[in-house]
Amino acid sequence: MSTLGYGIYFTVNPQGDIRLSISIRKEQPRDAQNIHEVTVAAFLDAPHTDNTEQYIVKALRESGALSISLVAEDEGSVVGHVALSPVTISDSTDSWYGLGPISVLPNKQGKGIGSKLMNAAIQELKNIKAKGCVLLGDPNYYHRFGFKPRECLVLPGVPPEYFQAMVFHGDLPQGSVTYHESFSAKG
Repeated sequence: MSTLGYGIYFTVNPQGDIRLSISIRKEQPRDAQNIHEVTVAAFLDAPHTDNTEQYIVKALRESGALSISLVAEDEGSVVGHVALSPVTISDSTDSWYGLGPISVLPNKQGKGIGSKLMNAAIQELKNIKAKGCVLLGDPNYYHRFGFKPRECLVLPGVPPEYFQAMVFHGDLPQGSVTYHESFSAKG
C-alpha cells in the first residue's frame, strides 16, 4: 500500500490497476446529505428498526450533541458513517458515550468498512478521554471490538444481551443509561 498524502491510500493490483482504499475522516458540513442517504439505505431493510436513524443523526447534529461523527470514503464518495453522542447514566458517571447509528451502504457491507469505522470511533473516544462507550446491537458482531453486555448497565426496554459496553478507564458505572433526546426524532 502506498500513500498519496492526506490519509489517502492506494494499492496496485497485478493488472496494474490503481485502487483507492477506504479512508476514515471526520464529518464535514458538506457531508450531511450524503450521510443522510447512506443511513437511509443502510437501514431500509434492516430488522429491528423504525427507520428513523437518519433523523436521529440530523437531530444530534442540530442540537450540538453529535460529539464524534466519522465518515468512510471510497474513491471520494461517502459509503459509511458512525455517530457518537453523550449518554446519561443514573449513577451520575460522566464522560460516557453512545455509539450509533452506524451505517454502511448495503453494496459495501461485508467488506470491512464497518470495522474500520468502529476502530476509528473507539480511537476517537480514547483521544477525547472518554471513560467508556455503550451501544445497542448484535453481540456477535460487536464483541470483536471489546463490547460486551454488563449486568450493571441497563437500557430499559431492551434485551440485556443486545445492550453492550466497553470501559476505557475508571470503574464500570452502575445504573440505567439514557441516550440523548435526539434518539426520539421521527422526522
